[in-house]
Amino acid sequence: MADFKIGVIIDSFRLDIPQAIKKAKEVGAQGIQVYATRGPMAPENLTPAKRKEFKDMVESNGLVISALCGDLGEGFADRENNPRRIEKSKRIMDLAKDLGTNIITTHIGVVPDDPNHPRWAILQEACEALGEYGDQVGAYFAIETGPETSAVLKKFLDSLNSKGVRVNLDPANLVMVTGDDPVQAVYNLKDYIVHTHAKDGIKLKECNPEVVYGMIEEQIQLGEAFKEVPLGEGSVDFVEYLKALHAIGYNGFLTIEREVGDNPEKDIRTAVEFLTGTIEKLKKQGDL
Repeated sequence: MADFKIGVIIDSFRLDIPQAIKKAKEVGAQGIQVYATRGPMAPENLTPAKRKEFKDMVESNGLVISALCGDLGEGFADRENNPRRIEKSKRIMDLAKDLGTNIITTHIGVVPDDPNHPRWAILQEACEALGEYGDQVGAYFAIETGPETSAVLKKFLDSLNSKGVRVNLDPANLVMVTGDDPVQAVYNLKDYIVHTHAKDGIKLKECNPEVVYGMIEEQIQLGEAFKEVPLGEGSVDFVEYLKALHAIGYNGFLTIEREVGDNPEKDIRTAVEFLTGTIEKLKKQGDL
């Protein structure tokens, strides 16, 4: 029987950290994810004492840390600047281990379809370095889905030698940007998924992922290409998606991410209720 756990990215509450942790508990989450790239949660700002204090705060609320978000907002497509980004990502992996998790999630940039594209080798080099470090310390550098199809991402992951690079599957990013099927993505990436985001969205029109993820600049704004919506209101078929995750043996976190909206707490509560209700229904039907 499936044993999915529900988490929430506490930054989505738009509150200070102690309040956000309490809110996560109040809405019914079992775990949290938090950005660790800047501000009070950045590795360089967390002394050993502060790390213990944060971990104790999470545990005293009956929660665990599902993952850290290590998205630097830059990707790894610039070989010249990658040493700095790789070093920062390694420190976030160290922090994750100190806090009791072994997963950091991030976007790396758009993986090109063609392995002969110059960016492929640059991304490969960066991921090999981070994967090897992950192997050393027992952590996973989890690439978030969205910029490319799951088939392309699988081809890229299969080309790496280290075991430390894995996947944070975000189904909404797939439907909003590439139009990819999250259910098929589960099966394509089954050997790599270590964490997931619970998010929903709608694709409004075709868009260039390289524009969306900042790889190239678009001079003319052509209107909104996609829209993030509350769970259950978008194009992600969560019934089939959860059944697929169960089928491949995934029993980890479904971590709610809400990046838009005027009332994030309400949307997160609704998301917890939606996931809980859907999981219970599928279990009663014998599908999980």
